[in-house]
Amino acid sequence: MIDDAEINEQDEQDLYEHLRIVVDKGQSLLRIDKFLMHRVENASRNRIQNAIELGNVLVNDKAIKSSYKVKPLDVISVVLPHPPRDTEVYPEDLPLNITYEDDDLLVVNKAAGMVVHPGYNNYTGTLVNALVFHFQQLPTLPGNEGRPGLVHRIDKDTSGLLLISKNERAMTWLARQFYEHTITRKYLALVWGDLEQDGTVTGYIGRSVADRRVMSIYDDPEKGKWSVTHYKVLERLNYVTLIECQLETGRTHQIRAHMKYIGHPLFSDATYGGDKILKGTVFSKYKQFVENCFEIMPRQALHAQTLGFVHPTLRKRMFFEAPLPQDFEMVLQKWQKYATAQT
Repeated sequence: MIDDAEINEQDEQDLYEHLRIVVDKGQSLLRIDKFLMHRVENASRNRIQNAIELGNVLVNDKAIKSSYKVKPLDVISVVLPHPPRDTEVYPEDLPLNITYEDDDLLVVNKAAGMVVHPGYNNYTGTLVNALVFHFQQLPTLPGNEGRPGLVHRIDKDTSGLLLISKNERAMTWLARQFYEHTITRKYLALVWGDLEQDGTVTGYIGRSVADRRVMSIYDDPEKGKWSVTHYKVLERLNYVTLIECQLETGRTHQIRAHMKYIGHPLFSDATYGGDKILKGTVFSKYKQFVENCFEIMPRQALHAQTLGFVHPTLRKRMFFEAPLPQDFEMVLQKWQKYATAQT
């Protein structure tokens, strides 16, 4: 079975007000207030310490002090002052773009702008709301309540393929593949700057101290989770580069944070500084060209293009690809024309 910590790690930014964490087997001894600062969104050390003093943080069902040292496999329960409004998922008749479906699973091509599952400030209009309308009794993993069928996720403004399980057996089979990093996930990304060669980005990814909505890369294992992204240059377009990213791990904002870390943020990614003109000329015509691109695609240029996995019943490897959505395709064509005109 998949360890609960893997699921909680993916969902912490949405469940931060009422959270259950199973500590990783390899976790070193660390004060619980420091441990939780990197796993609870919008939570200062003072807020965490106050919650501990009030008995709102339990370890193995017992109240503890801020000085308690977290140990491997501890079960931590956190209830902060404002828990989620509602944990029930309401069915909604929303369109689903289904790439593939059988008795065990479906592959959905998610549009940019659609939140994957209900969470803080997003209780309706999500992919999960649509799933529970169209399918009955979707399974839920332990520690992942309120996210039926989901074994992974992609950001709201990232487009592309998501894998959904339709029964408990498929859920367990697929979740283990994600946990063991045997799922193939390839993304297309347009990044600022001229990447000269293929490469790999690694580091411990955790929430930024300055802005907890943003993920940062650290060299300290106490500050985040290990992350690996391999990238391949597909096309150089003067001031931007089209790349293919293959995930070895699946951390929150992984590709976006990794590319920012190496100095090549995703084009039009407002969260990581890619919504400004970072490369190019000072001419007003060029500025207008880039601004037009931002208007066409007012989101990060990231698309989950390829998904590969071993089917739970057929036991054979399956691959699926999703074409670029219209906004990404239009911006890419504009840059291709621009680059051609400069040669």
